[in-house]
Amino acid sequence: MGALFGSNYISGNKVQTLVNGNRIFPAMLSAIREARQTINFETYIYWRGAIADEFAEALSAKAREGLSVKVLLDWVGSLPMDEKLIERMRHAGVEIVRFRPIAWYSLDRINNRTHRKLLVVDGRVAFTGGVGIADEWNGDARSPNEWRDNHYRVEGPAAAEFQAAFAEHWIEATGELLLGDRFFPEIVPEGGHAAQVVVSSTHQRNVMHLMLMTALASAQKSIRFATPYFVPDELTRRHLLEARKRGVDIQILVPGPQTDARIVRSASRHLWGELLQAGIAISEYQPTFFHCKLVIVDDIWTSVGSTNIDDRALRLNDEANINLFDPEFARTQTNLFDQDAAVSRPYTYSDWQNRSVSKKISDWLASLSRSQI
Repeated sequence: MGALFGSNYISGNKVQTLVNGNRIFPAMLSAIREARQTINFETYIYWRGAIADEFAEALSAKAREGLSVKVLLDWVGSLPMDEKLIERMRHAGVEIVRFRPIAWYSLDRINNRTHRKLLVVDGRVAFTGGVGIADEWNGDARSPNEWRDNHYRVEGPAAAEFQAAFAEHWIEATGELLLGDRFFPEIVPEGGHAAQVVVSSTHQRNVMHLMLMTALASAQKSIRFATPYFVPDELTRRHLLEARKRGVDIQILVPGPQTDARIVRSASRHLWGELLQAGIAISEYQPTFFHCKLVIVDDIWTSVGSTNIDDRALRLNDEANINLFDPEFARTQTNLFDQDAAVSRPYTYSDWQNRSVSKKISDWLASLSRSQI
């Protein structure tokens, strides 16, 4: 993978798993409040509510202290954001920019959004995962109003890779090149995790897809997917089926009735028949909307970050993931996966066959737009 993607595994990292908003948001806000020089924040979703307000105030406070605070919001993903929050941050000195705003001269890129979720503090501590800045993620997945998600705190040399990913988008959006020790300090090893940061961009969209295909083709024992949007293309389905022929155990966790995109659920379900028939286990999470993004292969390789298993993530969006070739880390993620599977409903081939005619038609119709959802 290092040869394929141009980013080798870097040793000396500490990667901490944060489960649900009750642990994710306090950790992110604590890092912001402890910042000494720079804060760089890039996200697809920044909406409104108490958490959105708390982040705006924390970022504004550090800007008033004289720190460099840069916020990059995807133009589409942040459309629901309260504009007063933007005004407040700008007034405090936060540099806040909308990424790829729609204009006549950029219509050819309207479909290429930044779906990355990055927070980098002082160039030394980074966060990535699935969480957006909205109250929907707050809580502990105890009810449909509290979404289920994971996020990851990264210390060590890999943090510089995330900083570089932010810098790539910042120069595109503003023309400013981030240089110097403030943004790229010398980083000493912080832990025992070897990690590889993989970033996809508009000019190299297939990187994430190639990474996933490489992992699936390499699997010998097991594959575990957790994703809120599972709309696998033909090549992904083929690799999954070929893995099953090799005897690989495959488990996939997706949202159940609680979802923010019913058309995605329908389009996904249309494609399940041959997978279920081959013995691939698909389960639907029941308590709330399931937004975790996790791939575990052979209990040793793990990929986490912003990437879903669909065409939009693998071909259209700009994404960022961190891969770990680490049995211990894989074990912690497998434990979380198993806990989520325990409150999920297995979906059988019989369930798929016995769908009503109307549901089969609606699933088929939804699948026609799968390249865009």
